[in-house]
Amino acid sequence: MNTPALILSGIALILLIVALIRGENLAIAGIKLAGATVWSNLILLIASFLIAGLMQVLLPGALIAKWMGDSAGIKAILIGCVAGGIVPGSPYVVFPIVTGFYKAGAGLGAIIGFVTAWSLWSISRLPIEMALINPKTALLRYAITFIVPPLSGLAAHALSKFMG
Repeated sequence: MNTPALILSGIALILLIVALIRGENLAIAGIKLAGATVWSNLILLIASFLIAGLMQVLLPGALIAKWMGDSAGIKAILIGCVAGGIVPGSPYVVFPIVTGFYKAGAGLGAIIGFVTAWSLWSISRLPIEMALINPKTALLRYAITFIVPPLSGLAAHALSKFMG
């Protein structure tokens, strides 16, 4: 088991113990809520891990390395940013995809650009942001954050070279 899994398991165990001390019904209610959350997200989780696994076997590592690897330089970062901006989905969907790209040979700059663009540019979120806030505010936010993903990717690429 890896360190984050051990930490999360430890926290979960501590919270379960605290809930049991405060009352058995509290612990049972918490376990039921956790089960409902797992059940409602199970298909999404399975689909996203399936996508990540299939990406790793269907997209040749050489192709990913050519287009998104460290040797592709700024082109890789820009491709990562564009891909991140157009990929829809929650973290459960996106991070397995990112893992697939990384394991297939994408460079750190492209990966950081992808994740940052997904967080800031998400094209699938733009229509609802425009509808719920207003178009001017949404477009202004996109304009202000436009440079952040490429700069983040460039910084990550430079730091990865510096740190070896």
